[in-house]
Amino acid sequence: MEEVLRVLPEGVKRIINHYSESERVAIEEIRIRINRPLEIMISSKPDFPKLDGRDYVVSKDEAAQMINKLSQYSLYALEEELKKGYITIQGGHRVGLAGKVVTANGHVKAIRDIASFNIRIAKQKLGIAGPLVSYLYAGGWMNTIILGPPQTGKTTMLRDLTRIMAEGDERRRIPSSKVGIVDERSEIAGCVHGIPQHRLGHRVDVLDACPKAEGMMMMVRSMSPDIIVVDEIGRPEDSEAISEAVNAGIHLVVTVHGQSIDDLYRRPSIQGLVRSGVFDRIVELSRADGPGTIKAIKDKSGREIRRKKVM
Repeated sequence: MEEVLRVLPEGVKRIINHYSESERVAIEEIRIRINRPLEIMISSKPDFPKLDGRDYVVSKDEAAQMINKLSQYSLYALEEELKKGYITIQGGHRVGLAGKVVTANGHVKAIRDIASFNIRIAKQKLGIAGPLVSYLYAGGWMNTIILGPPQTGKTTMLRDLTRIMAEGDERRRIPSSKVGIVDERSEIAGCVHGIPQHRLGHRVDVLDACPKAEGMMMMVRSMSPDIIVVDEIGRPEDSEAISEAVNAGIHLVVTVHGQSIDDLYRRPSIQGLVRSGVFDRIVELSRADGPGTIKAIKDKSGREIRRKKVM
């Protein structure tokens, strides 16, 4: 949170510091919108903090402070980030941006007149993937999909599973593996200047801000990973790259948006992979007991092998 406080406008920073320590730990998002009330997501519930009995409304000057701090007073330094619509800051936290989009030849060139910021607080939960290990490892790591709706902890679970795969587990006699992360949205590793901000293990290589399909092929050709990790697959080219990687003898662990395995069968770009049995395990997540709740673990045929909810 200290890294986040450093880029916040002074007024917003004071508001955050008014929360109790337990509330600050539970903050998931800080949403700043010009001329609209400040919104803080705490334990998945929105809070609109008040000052002198009124909602705290963010001014245009405060938004300018935010941009200056993020860019270190040089918008040119953020040129590439502005094309993507987000900035990753120290600690792996991500600041989403919305405003006037500038396009060229049908592609986003930049975002100007930024009016909204969404600071997503990166949370590394060490050990959250531990309950999955006995289902995903059997002499080697199985090709796995982690499936769930937004904010069910897919990336957090994937991040911790990556750490376990790269570090190994001496107690369970699981050796460490070479893991290649294709981190298109800079969320898994949270790289800053190419350096991961999260604990991921010493045998991890990251392609940061790289398109998934292209990145998977780059990993296959140049980094000889045992396992490739990718967040939020869904395009036809992603499926093609996964097939290529599997045929090259590389294991895959990926996340996908969806409520259940039935959603995978309804998505044209993914159903072929699922029906062909490329993925040995499908882990369904929910928020029933908070982000990271394991709703079910299924084999490639869709048969449930575990349904007990685990945090």
